[in-house]
Amino acid sequence: MPQTNLIQGFSRLSSEEKRKLVENLFDEPHNAAAILRSFLHPNPAIQGLLSEFSENTISNFVLPYNVAPNFLINGKFYMVPMVTEESSVVAAASSAARFWADRGGFMARTISTQKTGQVHFLFRDNPALLLQHQRAIEAHLRQATSSLVKNMEKRGGGIVGFEILNRTADIDHYFQLHVKFETADAMGANFINSVLEECAMALGDYFEQIPGFAPSAYERVMAILSNHVPDCLVEVSVRCPIDDLADAAPETEASEFARRFVLALEIAGKDIYRAATHNKGIMNGVDAVVIATGNDFRAIEAGAHAYAARSGQYTSLSRASVSNGIFEFTLTLPLAVGTVGGLTKSHPLAALSLEMLGSPGAAELMQIAAAAGLANNFSAVKSLITTGIQAGHMRMHLPNILTQLGATTEEKEKAADFFRGQIVSFQKVSDFLNSIR
Repeated sequence: MPQTNLIQGFSRLSSEEKRKLVENLFDEPHNAAAILRSFLHPNPAIQGLLSEFSENTISNFVLPYNVAPNFLINGKFYMVPMVTEESSVVAAASSAARFWADRGGFMARTISTQKTGQVHFLFRDNPALLLQHQRAIEAHLRQATSSLVKNMEKRGGGIVGFEILNRTADIDHYFQLHVKFETADAMGANFINSVLEECAMALGDYFEQIPGFAPSAYERVMAILSNHVPDCLVEVSVRCPIDDLADAAPETEASEFARRFVLALEIAGKDIYRAATHNKGIMNGVDAVVIATGNDFRAIEAGAHAYAARSGQYTSLSRASVSNGIFEFTLTLPLAVGTVGGLTKSHPLAALSLEMLGSPGAAELMQIAAAAGLANNFSAVKSLITTGIQAGHMRMHLPNILTQLGATTEEKEKAADFFRGQIVSFQKVSDFLNSIR
């Protein structure tokens, strides 16, 4: 049953008190209590750590921690950690990684690593006067933020540049201060936001201190980083002679496979309905690595889809071509990730994931996550243009269907044998179980 009245001071209650209130929302409170408690970590220290990560924690929502082997990236092998509940994502990544490992693997390069933050403000004075002061404003802001950026500068990061943009054609008196950052191996969200808030205050101070500006000319609206990071890019690609594709789909002739694959990418480049699903397939792999390493998959998703729409039309993030008998498949993706700060070290499994990957820096982690995205994209498109997506997808979901239908261990074994090589559906599995019961 839903909550029926206002609860005062919920956040100040103990975890046990919060859990008691939540349990009473269910028709069977004791059953709900047992489920919630069963997912608490048995080690109190670890549960305490997990509870500190968020607010109003009453249990843990567990997802499978998986690995995909055989990722050869720039000549180096990786066992890639992936957190996802979808078995086909891990299977697709592993299959594609194995296929491309025999053909030179993934070639990856980090193109750029800059991030952007914005101070949004209104300026009710002569816009030309504001822009005339741009250099002086930059010097003032650098001085105002020097104490905040000094540690980041020691690590090779800091503020790259400032730019004031006149947006009065969109909104009356509206301007933006764009600030470019390098954040070394940190994702840097808290650092960027702290600097931006200091910049917003320092802007107000500048207009008050310097003669010539109208009183109350400046109104701060907001200061916040942007998850649109078109200057934080990674590119990853695979290539091989067309004849090598014969092993990708033995039932399809290699040149025909290449032709259909390139056509599928062309469709994803032109049609928004297909592009959205195509890019989701890429993010299946990317998000799984991002979560496993303690990074923010929501920010990554926002940045990827914004980048896909940067031309004004939402389009595919990957592209494929055939030239002079060579098949090439490439993904270019914005990826603002970190390997220090946040959950990357404080979450035990995130720290373990990074160690499994050889303790990469942020630029290398960008390449690994992008390779996982391209691997999933390759496997998905391969299935779509040959056998269809459902054959393998539903076969991987057979264990989930059997669990939903309450199958015993013996029934699961019989079903696995029966459906080997067959199309799986919920109804067919249900009918099979009824036939043997």
